[in-house]
Amino acid sequence: MSDPVADAAARLRAAGIDSPRLDARLLWEFAQRRPDIFERLVARRTAREPLAYIVGTREFWSLDFAVGPGCLIPRPETETLIEVLIRLVPDRATPLSILDLGTGSGCLLIAALKEYPAAHGVGIDSSPDALAWAARNVAAHDVEDRASLIQTGWIEEASPGFDIVLSNPPYIPSADIAQLEPEVRNHEPLTALDGGPDGLDAYRAIASRISGLLRPSGRALLELGIGQAEAVRGILIGRNLQVMGITPDLAGISRVIIALGNKKAA
Repeated sequence: MSDPVADAAARLRAAGIDSPRLDARLLWEFAQRRPDIFERLVARRTAREPLAYIVGTREFWSLDFAVGPGCLIPRPETETLIEVLIRLVPDRATPLSILDLGTGSGCLLIAALKEYPAAHGVGIDSSPDALAWAARNVAAHDVEDRASLIQTGWIEEASPGFDIVLSNPPYIPSADIAQLEPEVRNHEPLTALDGGPDGLDAYRAIASRISGLLRPSGRALLELGIGQAEAVRGILIGRNLQVMGITPDLAGISRVIIALGNKKAA
């Protein structure tokens, strides 16, 4: 008798999936070991649909987030933003006011609110599809009384007075989009990926408003793409903002840059 998971793993491997055995096992469990459902799920994964879209969830910061078409899938490296936040604000009772620019699934905002029970936050996104997923996650994690979601562009309608700005902006250069894995380029929202010709358009927009968004003692934590640290530092300094530091992720890649809300030469 053939092993359905082993057979599916072989098909996924042939389709170019990096983790065929793991994906096959997760799909088998998700299908509740029903071969009829399992076959349809494997066909979707073989066509390079993201696993997270197929099973409908992705873990982030040990929390489960609902995701699907129109929503950027949370990445492990983005957890570095929460790690940096906790290091900067070790007192979990602090009543922070948090702004999440480009909230997507809401993973950053919700993870921060779970870590800081007295905090309140706002997540903004230009995509109604992404905000629908964020709203679902806000409800699932029981932070509806502390989280507001607003559909708007990057910073057009964000009010001032936040202690913390978090953002995982689009930072992939436009010309590089075609080289991404099919799961990303064919399924995840382009607006959450494309950072313009040099990948830095969103940083320029954010830098132009950081001082107006944050309280004088506030800080902005921005995720960085590979090799972008010095360019983003230059953008922030060009706006007379003080850069507190740059933190690597677990792979040693410079991943989070920290800027102060008050204008100073750096």
